[in-house]
Amino acid sequence: MNKITRRQALGTTAGALTVLGLTAAATGVATSAAATPAAPTPRGTVDEVYQGRRIQITMGGGGHHGGHHGPDQPTVRIDGRELHVMRNADGSWISVVNHYETFTEPKLLARAAVRDLQGASLVPFGGAA
Repeated sequence: MNKITRRQALGTTAGALTVLGLTAAATGVATSAAATPAAPTPRGTVDEVYQGRRIQITMGGGGHHGGHHGPDQPTVRIDGRELHVMRNADGSWISVVNHYETFTEPKLLARAAVRDLQGASLVPFGGAA
């Protein structure tokens, strides 16, 4: 009698799910890479609407979290609410929305934050809305 064992069924299912997950991840990376521009954003002001959300970036505004960052630090706002961004030692950027992924410039970081928020409002530190 040729019966399939529980171990074989689980192994086959795990393999199929792995293939589906890798395919979905590769498709998402390809789509994300195609959507990002090759040229870096020039220093200055950025004001754009991305996926229905308004992104504003100003350089050296001084109002960034009480002005305790230097004049070369950007102030990034999504729908008028400030997104805390940090510059790494290697020159890349991270945000509190996704601090595991680095970005080459604040504009790309803000776009990724909009995607990661998935329509949710950006809430400032301390929980005040």
